[in-house]
Amino acid sequence: MARRPRTVLVTGCSSGIGAALANAFHDAGYTVYATARREDTLAPLRSRGIATMTLDVNDQMSIDVAVTRIEEEHENVDVLINNAGFGAMGPLAEMPLSRLRRQFETNVIGPVALTQAVVPGMVRRRRGCIVNIGSVSGVLTTPFAGAYCASKAALHSLSDALRMELSPFGIAVVTVQPGAIRSRFGDTAVAGVTPPKRGESLYEPVEDGIQARAGASQVDATSPETVAAAVLRAVSRRRPPHTVRTGNGSLKLALLRWLLPTRLLDRSLARRFGLDRLGRE
Repeated sequence: MARRPRTVLVTGCSSGIGAALANAFHDAGYTVYATARREDTLAPLRSRGIATMTLDVNDQMSIDVAVTRIEEEHENVDVLINNAGFGAMGPLAEMPLSRLRRQFETNVIGPVALTQAVVPGMVRRRRGCIVNIGSVSGVLTTPFAGAYCASKAALHSLSDALRMELSPFGIAVVTVQPGAIRSRFGDTAVAGVTPPKRGESLYEPVEDGIQARAGASQVDATSPETVAAAVLRAVSRRRPPHTVRTGNGSLKLALLRWLLPTRLLDRSLARRFGLDRLGRE
């Protein structure tokens, strides 16, 4: 990019990585717009002088209002950070399709909708940066997180396509693939797991494995500030890297995916989350 971007729009800033990103870019001198579905959750950021507003990534009108406000106040969005998302946990064979659809609407369709909203302004200026917060789970698929893993894998692939398609217009696209990061993500995922129906679910005997996978992101977790610092460094470079991996497991788990034979990896993950106990007499 020709010069350092100044105006940053961050989604999902109520806690965790989003809040850390807003603080890091604000401290670095950027003009930050921190957003979330409920603006009251952004009070700590607002108290620091960070602009806050409501933005629901599943609502096109909400997206249009947010981007229009920034363009009216600062002419442009220099950096878009698509961070908002959640993890739908549970066995795919029994997951309500409405929950699967919501997973993709939030983690995949929402980031594309926001990207489409800011791209025209970036193209006019021939510069800009779009950062998509993916996950190492989009590289290594695990049991009982199929919906979440698939949504992040889709986001990675869309980021790859966007990077190639937007490069001629001076727009960089960065995919961030964090490992285990300390946040409310695990608590939300655990709370959102639908308990197996007694006497009806194939997975009732391994309910503990489902709960373990839902909370796995908080085991030996890295601070969200570490992710924010890595993203800030990437965006501040003249030529941002196409991929940023940071946090516990971000490199190790990706390597396991590529180095271990699939059968061995499947057996290891089956043991980790209790699937090896199913089918026993």
